[in-house]
Amino acid sequence: MATRPRRLPEQPVPPLPEVDPSDAERASTEYSHYRTGLSHHRTELSEHRTTLSEYRTDLSMHRTDLSEGRTELSMRRTGMSYHRTRLSADRTMMSIIRTALSLIGFGFTIFQFFSHLRSANLMDVPGHAPRNFGTILVAIGIVLLALGIVYHVRFMLGLRHERQGMKQAALLHADSPFPVSLPLITAVLLLLLGLLAIASMVFDIATLG
Repeated sequence: MATRPRRLPEQPVPPLPEVDPSDAERASTEYSHYRTGLSHHRTELSEHRTTLSEYRTDLSMHRTDLSEGRTELSMRRTGMSYHRTRLSADRTMMSIIRTALSLIGFGFTIFQFFSHLRSANLMDVPGHAPRNFGTILVAIGIVLLALGIVYHVRFMLGLRHERQGMKQAALLHADSPFPVSLPLITAVLLLLLGLLAIASMVFDIATLG
């Protein structure tokens, strides 16, 4: 960064010379010397203004460099915010998986527990209330999981599209790609498992062995 130029000491304008009007040649010489002094004074001021102008130019370039650095940092922060948003969506998907897994597991356990009791003649349960209750819980878990998967896929596609548009507009850095969503893969596998479980419960077939 350029050093600020020193302050130019204040110099008064040279006073007008007192000349003898009767001696024209001497008066002309003294006035010529006076004009030369004024010219030197103006030259000094002009050089100082030039130095100040160069200093202001250096400051302007420095501010431009700082502005470019801030813009670069802002673009990177914006790019990282997309990754944070994606991770937040993954955490939401994991919360849906936990809830759906609890419903499916609890419903299937209730169904299997009362089915074994009836098959072993340990308890005479009238009707199909336990079976229906367990089936409903599994169905609710499957519906919740399916809605969560649809919401997650739509949200992620919209986020990717918006990020790509901002990258093309040079508003952010998008060098690092979005990785595959592991919670989404887990949710799809759990959905298939839930479908197998409810098929085993409704149609009384050994889909899970």
